[in-house]
Amino acid sequence: MTAAEAIVLAGGRASRMGGVDKPAIVVGGRSMLAVALDAVGKCGAVVVVGPHRPELASTIAQVREAPPGSGPVAAIASGLAALPREGAPWVVVLAADMPFLTADTVDELLRHAAGSSADAVFAIDAAGRPQYLVGVWRRSALAAAVAALDSPVNQPMKAIVPTDPLLVDLPDTGDCDTEDEVRRARARLAAERATTRLDLTEARAVLAAESTPLVAYEAALGEVPGATLAAPLIAAGALPRFDVSAMDGYAVAGDGPWVLRRDIGFAGGARPAGLGAGEAVRIATGAHVPDGTTSVLRDEFAMITGDHLARRPDTPVRGDIRRRGEDQLPGDVVAPAGTRVSAALRSAAASVEVTTAEVRGPVRARIVMTGDEIRATGPLQSGQTRDSIGPVLPDLLAGLGVRVLDRVHLRDTEHGFDEMLTATEGFDLLVVVGATGGGAADQLRTALARADAHVLVPRLALRPGGSTIVTELPTGPTVLGLPGNPFAAVAVLLALTPAIVAGRTGAPLPRTVVGPLHNAAAIAGPVQRITPARYAPEGGWLGEANVRTAHLAGLIDYDGLVLVGPDAADGDRVEFLPLPC
Repeated sequence: MTAAEAIVLAGGRASRMGGVDKPAIVVGGRSMLAVALDAVGKCGAVVVVGPHRPELASTIAQVREAPPGSGPVAAIASGLAALPREGAPWVVVLAADMPFLTADTVDELLRHAAGSSADAVFAIDAAGRPQYLVGVWRRSALAAAVAALDSPVNQPMKAIVPTDPLLVDLPDTGDCDTEDEVRRARARLAAERATTRLDLTEARAVLAAESTPLVAYEAALGEVPGATLAAPLIAAGALPRFDVSAMDGYAVAGDGPWVLRRDIGFAGGARPAGLGAGEAVRIATGAHVPDGTTSVLRDEFAMITGDHLARRPDTPVRGDIRRRGEDQLPGDVVAPAGTRVSAALRSAAASVEVTTAEVRGPVRARIVMTGDEIRATGPLQSGQTRDSIGPVLPDLLAGLGVRVLDRVHLRDTEHGFDEMLTATEGFDLLVVVGATGGGAADQLRTALARADAHVLVPRLALRPGGSTIVTELPTGPTVLGLPGNPFAAVAVLLALTPAIVAGRTGAPLPRTVVGPLHNAAAIAGPVQRITPARYAPEGGWLGEANVRTAHLAGLIDYDGLVLVGPDAADGDRVEFLPLPC
């Protein structure tokens, strides 16, 4: 790719839309600013011009045109001044009001620029209009055009556009200047997404990036396992709080030999009186060393004769004192925002006198089992089958950081799904098992459409589990619609729930475990497959090629699941999902 930097214009008054923050408008699950930033993701330096946005990455420079709202040319001038002085020869200029921009758009503009003598290359949208805020400029030409103006304030773009720019047909570069245009863009993306099948990598990325984060709140860390820090955790005290002995032995002053006093320093006990030169005192690990201590002599290095202490010959000289604050000082960052509240984090927080923090989550879930044919308790009637997965889902979800509040059974009634999608107060996640296909009783998708749910994952390119759907309701909760097939439901739950939790709590996607699958060729098919696997003695895994999916017996005595890509060969590296105990 041709070397380039980028200026993204994210200000303006959006007068035809009531003065709303247009770059922040969400279309297809992403703000139009996020779309523009993704489009320039391959560029070097990136400057966003507009009101400060604290959610942007620290690698993105942010500036404001002066005065605010003084037009695109003033914004470009401010952005240009914020780019590195000795920068790339090309500058991409994008407005953050175009929901269909992609990295391919920018690549195409740069490709034409590299093969042309023109000073600027601009897109022509589907209506045949030049889009002067979707362009690539020679840096020198852009700087000269701005410098030639008496003032960039309130200037139209035509004041700096070269007389002979190169124009490139790029139909998906239309902007959204009215509420009607935003509605049409949303409808188009929804229609395109409804027929799309995502592989698990794509689905996880969408869930992590496009899910709405939960509201942050202050909580006692011991009460919110599975939550995520919404702000950095800052040490309130020092660790250690004071100078302490790192070993059982003797606190000594000077190089020795020493006169051994009779008092002893215990951890949690009174601090021994200060040492004079040549003195020593018995001390325990974790005890506060007395004033004047220069080091701690370990028991195994010590030699005692009466009340005299000496170092054994040929033993190393070590300090063995943990100094106050050598691990943490007040004000130090213990853990960044996005860190999961785990036992380790709670312990580290307590060590520096922190017991509460601003968190998101844990995700609170309701499990919804669907279908008249399912019965959880009591004798089975004709045509019924036992609910064999509902009872185990709370344990599986708990292992994924989700707090299950209740589990209900939804009958196949005319309005049951609509009522279920309405009664969501107190829940962040609805896990719905069944009714995701296209059968006569599969009503979830139509009910989600009536609820105006935003579709995140329409279907999966996965076998089994292709009928999965993930949406976000206008009232807030995520809906994870799982296939009614027990194995498929559990497999998809384990594969997708961590990404849902990450998106809702502001955590990064979990790290994946990968290794060789020795019999991948026997399992691989035209789409990604998910199947049980055991650890192989030589490392990696051996997968099960033939899985009975109507029950979970196929998981007994297996260590986890593997995700096998299309046409995988033996020994190919695959992702492994360990089964919760």
